[in-house]
Amino acid sequence: MKYISVLTLALGLAAVLPAMSPVPRPANDFRCLDADGKQISIAALHGKVVVAQFLSTTCQHCQAFSRLLTKLQAEYGPQGFQAIGVAFNEATPEMVRDYVKNNNVGIPVGYAPREDVLSYLGISVLESLRVPQVMIIDRRGQVRAQSAAQGSPELQDEANLRRMIGGLLK
Repeated sequence: MKYISVLTLALGLAAVLPAMSPVPRPANDFRCLDADGKQISIAALHGKVVVAQFLSTTCQHCQAFSRLLTKLQAEYGPQGFQAIGVAFNEATPEMVRDYVKNNNVGIPVGYAPREDVLSYLGISVLESLRVPQVMIIDRRGQVRAQSAAQGSPELQDEANLRRMIGGLLK
């Protein structure tokens, strides 16, 4: 009887908790607005290698990663690379504007509702989540790498990120 109860609980939780989608897979479009009301769209970046950072404007790791992406954008942008940021911590246009200014961020940063971001990433609202969440998309619009809900330090490591971006740009 105890086994049946545990099995029932496990199956019930499996139905509620979506699993992170496998990679590679097609990248669905995701849209958000920047601080000036201009739309940022992943689909509009088709043909480029994209690193999308889903962030909290108050997170120091996110701030450092945005500065790294700004550096990589300056270096790899002419070769077809585009980094973007999406704040999802109840961010407002003013919060995004301050985030960009205070951290010398040189990539487009928008904001979106938390529920939209979690749904896009395939993460349950019940899961523990670490930021930044990172998604890497190739020129053909395929997700090549994505953070786990608990984070993926290798996707934030500069040397590893350079290898991945460089390989996808070839």
